[in-house]
Amino acid sequence: MQTLLIALGSLVGYVIAYHTYGRWLAKKIFQLDPQAAVPSVELNDDRDFVPTDKSVLFGHHFTSIAGTGPIVGPAIAVMWGWLPALVWVLLGSILVGAVHDFGSLVVSMRSRGQTVGDVAGRVLNTRVRLLFLLILFMALTIVLAIFGLVIAAVFKQYPASIFPCVVQIPIAVGIGVWLHRKGMNLLVPSILALTVMYLTVIFGNDGMVGQLNEAMASWSVIAWVIVLLVYSYVASVLPVWTLLQPRDYINSLQLISALGLVVAGLFAAALFGGAPLETGGERMPLEIVAPAVRAEPPGAPVLIPFLFITIACGACSGFHCLVSSGTSSKQIKCETDAQFVGYGSMLTEGFLAVIVILACVAGLGLGATETLGGSEVVTGADAYLARYANWGAAQGLAQKVGAFVDGSANFLKAMGIPAGIAVALMGVLVASFAGTTLDTACRLQRYVIQELAGTFVKIGSGNAERGVSLNPLVWLTNKHGATIFAVVLAALIAALPAPGSEMTWANAGKGGLILWPLFGATNQLLAGLAFLVISFFLWRRNVPVWFIVIPMLFMLVMPAWAMWWQLSDWLNPAALTDGTPSPKNWVVIIIGAATLALEVWMIIEAALLWPRVRGVMEERLPPLTTGPVAQPVTASGGPNY
Repeated sequence: MQTLLIALGSLVGYVIAYHTYGRWLAKKIFQLDPQAAVPSVELNDDRDFVPTDKSVLFGHHFTSIAGTGPIVGPAIAVMWGWLPALVWVLLGSILVGAVHDFGSLVVSMRSRGQTVGDVAGRVLNTRVRLLFLLILFMALTIVLAIFGLVIAAVFKQYPASIFPCVVQIPIAVGIGVWLHRKGMNLLVPSILALTVMYLTVIFGNDGMVGQLNEAMASWSVIAWVIVLLVYSYVASVLPVWTLLQPRDYINSLQLISALGLVVAGLFAAALFGGAPLETGGERMPLEIVAPAVRAEPPGAPVLIPFLFITIACGACSGFHCLVSSGTSSKQIKCETDAQFVGYGSMLTEGFLAVIVILACVAGLGLGATETLGGSEVVTGADAYLARYANWGAAQGLAQKVGAFVDGSANFLKAMGIPAGIAVALMGVLVASFAGTTLDTACRLQRYVIQELAGTFVKIGSGNAERGVSLNPLVWLTNKHGATIFAVVLAALIAALPAPGSEMTWANAGKGGLILWPLFGATNQLLAGLAFLVISFFLWRRNVPVWFIVIPMLFMLVMPAWAMWWQLSDWLNPAALTDGTPSPKNWVVIIIGAATLALEVWMIIEAALLWPRVRGVMEERLPPLTTGPVAQPVTASGGPNY
C-alpha cells in the first residue's frame, strides 16, 4: 500500500498547492485581472498571437513543457534511491518549478508577449538581453539536435507507436481548421479525436500497418532526424491554430487520459496485485523494490548537486520559461487563465514525474526482462538491479525509457489490458511527448534567432520604410529564414556521429550527443536566470520577491556547481579500457566554460543594478500603433501594480 499512498498523497498535495500557494501568487503577487488587455487580443495576427481557450492552451503548454523530461530524468534519478527523487519532485514542482513557469508567463504577458530574453533587456539592461538570448540559442540548438534521435530511438524500440503518432498530425490539422473556422464547442472534436487515437493504438500494429511500422522502424537515425526537422519547420511557420496548438491539445487528451489509466492500474496492482506472469499463476503484491536512499551507486556522480540537474522537468526546468514566454503568453485570452496554464501545468507534470518514479521502483518489480530484448523475466529487487546495477547501465536511452514503459505497462496489465497494447500505449506516450517538445522548440528557436538577428541588423533610414537592408543577417529576421537556419544548424550537428564513432551513414544522426552533456546544467542555469528576470520585474514594482529570490539562488548555485564539477571531469577524462588517454571534448569544454562565464557576467550586472532599481519602472514600451487595439500602455506593458 506504500506505493498507492505515495501516489494519492502527491495528488492531494498538488491540488492543495494549486488552491493555496498558486492562488496567493495569482491574487496577491501577480494581481491577475480578468479585464486587463492581453497580447493575444492587442496584437492578434491569427498566426502567433491568437486568443485561445484555456483548455486548449493548457494542452499546448503542458505537452510542450513535459516532453520526455519528466520521464527520463526521474527514471535516471531513482539510481540514488526513490526518496531523494520524490522529495525534489514534490517540493521542487510546487515551490520552484511552478513559480518559475507561472512567473515567466505573467512577466511575458505583461510585456506584450516578449520572450524572457527580451524582458531581461528591459528590466536589467541590453547587455544582459544579449547574453540571455545567446544562452537560449545554445540550449534550443541542443534540444533540436538531440530530440530527433530521442524520437527515432523510441520508434525503433517500440515500432507499434509509429502509426498512432503519425496519424495525430492529420487529426490535429482537421480539428484546428474545424475549431478555427466554425468556432464549435470543444467537446465533440475532443471525443472524436481521443477515440480515433486510442483505436490507432489498439489496432495500429495489425496487418499491413504493422508491417509499415516495422519498415519505418528500420529507417536510419539520420533519416528520422531529417523527416522530423522538416515537420518541425512546417509546424513552426504555420499559424499556431493550424497544427501546433491542436496537436498539442489532442496529445494532452491522450497523454492525460493515459496517465489516468496508469493511476487506475496502480490502484488495481496495489489492491489486487500485478498480473500473473504465467497463466493460472498468482498475482504478485505491489511493493517498492528499490532502496529509499542509495548514496553511492557504482559509477554515479555525487547525489548533490547532480540530482538537481538530472531531474529537471517534473521539478524545475529552464526550458519551461521559453514555452511560457515564447508561445503561451501570446495565446492567453484572459489574464486569470495564467494560473491554470502556468502553475497548473507544472503541477500536472510533477504528478507525472511521481508516477514515473513509482513505475521504476515498484511497477518494474512486477516483472521485467533481465535485459531489454532478452527473454529471462526477473521480479522484485532483481528487476530494479537489472536496470540500475550501475550508472553506465542506467544512462542508456533504452534503459531509461524501458524502465518506465515496462513498469507502467505492468500497472496497465494489472487491470487486464493485454501486454502488447499496454506497451504500445506507453510507447506512444513517450514518443508523443518528445514530438511536442521538438516542434515547440523549433518555433521558440525561430523567435530567438529573429530577436538576435534584429539586434545586429541596422536598417538604414533611407531603406527603413521599404523594409530592405544590405546587412547580411536581415534574412534571419524573417520567420522562414530564421526557421530554416534553426533546422539546418540542428541537422548539421545531428549528422555528425556520436563521440568516438566513425563517420558512417549508420552512425549519422547522433551528433547531438556531443553537446548533450551540457544540457542538464545549462537548462537549469537558464531557470535561475529566468528567476533573476522575474525578480527584477517585481522589484521594480515594489512587489515582495523573497519567494522568488530563494529558489533563484538555489537554481543558480546547484547547476553552476554541477557544471564546474563536469568541467573538471571533461578536462581530465578517464583513460580508455586499453589504458590509452581519452581525448578531450574541447567543444563541450569551451561551451561549458563560456556558459559559466556568461552566468557570472549576468549575475555581476544584476548585483550592481539591484540596489538602484527598487520602485523604478523600466523604460516604457512604445504605444501600439497597429492591430485591433492602438493605445498607450503602462511601462509594464499591462496593468499597473
